[in-house]
Amino acid sequence: MPDFNDSGPITVVDGDCALCTVAARLIARFDRALEFRICPLQTELGSALLGHYGLEISDPESWLYIVDGSAYTSLDGMIRAGARVGGAGWLLQPLRLMPASMQDWIYQKIARNRYRLFGRKDMCAVPDPALCARLIE
Repeated sequence: MPDFNDSGPITVVDGDCALCTVAARLIARFDRALEFRICPLQTELGSALLGHYGLEISDPESWLYIVDGSAYTSLDGMIRAGARVGGAGWLLQPLRLMPASMQDWIYQKIARNRYRLFGRKDMCAVPDPALCARLIE
């Protein structure tokens, strides 16, 4: 595992996914505490973190949220990250009411079709100072 600062919440997202890029930008915008860091899964650190938590880089269901030594994946991770970041992240909170199996089903359907539904977008291609300040590789 490469050395990295793990003192705050980290999200590992698909840096080529337009939907993940929007989520990363929202985190950068609404995280008033400036504590979140975002790691594209295509980086050495992103791949290592996924592997450490038993996820595959080629698996479309590899969204990862790490906080306080615990890791959360798929929609559960997004809901937890949304609660911590606040702002628009609170819009995800009603999804907590769904059974975990339904959350996983919804996440899987979206994740497996994300490029077709939302397209591809390089997270680092468009300079966004708020996002760039949070990227870790």
